[in-house]
Amino acid sequence: MELSQAPGIFARKGINVIGIPKTIDNDLGATEATFGFDTAVNIVVENLGRLHTTAESHQRIIVAEVMGRHAGWIALNAGLAGSADVILIPEMPYSLNRIVDKVHERASEGKLFTIIVAGEGAIEAGGSQVVREVVKDSPDQIRLGGIAAKLAADLQPLVDHEVRSVQLGHLQRGGETSAFDRVLSSRYGIKAVEMIEQGLFGQMAAKKEGRMVSISLEEVIKSNKYVTPESELIKVCKLMGICFAEA
Repeated sequence: MELSQAPGIFARKGINVIGIPKTIDNDLGATEATFGFDTAVNIVVENLGRLHTTAESHQRIIVAEVMGRHAGWIALNAGLAGSADVILIPEMPYSLNRIVDKVHERASEGKLFTIIVAGEGAIEAGGSQVVREVVKDSPDQIRLGGIAAKLAADLQPLVDHEVRSVQLGHLQRGGETSAFDRVLSSRYGIKAVEMIEQGLFGQMAAKKEGRMVSISLEEVIKSNKYVTPESELIKVCKLMGICFAEA
C-alpha cells in the first residue's frame, strides 16, 4: 500500500478522514502545491551554494542527491535556483556520455568544476532506480537512495577531475519552515477545519487556481503529478545552459 493511498482506504472503512497534502515531493496531482516542498527546495538551494564554493575552489565534480522519490520536482526547482550545471530527474532517463560531454564542454570554457543535482529516483537509460533497501513490513517498502554514489563511481574513470558525491538526505525534511509553506499550511489547516464543520469527510483540502477547495480522496489517489519533458521549467533550464543528459 502506498502511503498516499492510506487516507482513501481508511475512508472506505467508514472512518471520518479529512486529508491535507503534506509531502515535500510535490507529486499529488489533485493540488497545485503541497506544503513542505518549498522548504525542502530552499534547503537544497542553500546547500548547493556551499557545494558550489568547494567544487570551484578544488576543481571537482560534485553530485548532490536530493529527495523526491519518483518525481523530479525538488531536483528540477532546486537545480535551477541553485545554479546546477546538470539536473537528473526520474522522468528523463540520462546518458552517462551526455554528462561527460557537458563536463568536457565546461572545461573547454575554463570552468573546471561541475555541479550535478540528481533526484533519488533518477535512472540511467536502460537501467533501473537505485534502491537503498526494501522493508517488507512497511507501507513504504522500496527506499530509494544511492544514485549520487553510483554516478560518481561511474563518472570517475571518464573524466579528469575528482568526483565527489553528497546525499543530502533528511536535511531536506527539517529546519526552519519557509514563509511560503507557513502561509500555505495555515490555509490548508483552516480549510480542513471548515470541511469538518461541514461534514465533508472522505475529502482532501486542495489548492486549485489559487483557491482552497475540497476534493474526494478517491479522486486524489487516482494519479500523481510528474515533471513532463515539455514543461516550461525544463525549457527555461535548457535555455540557461543546464543539461538534462537525455539519452
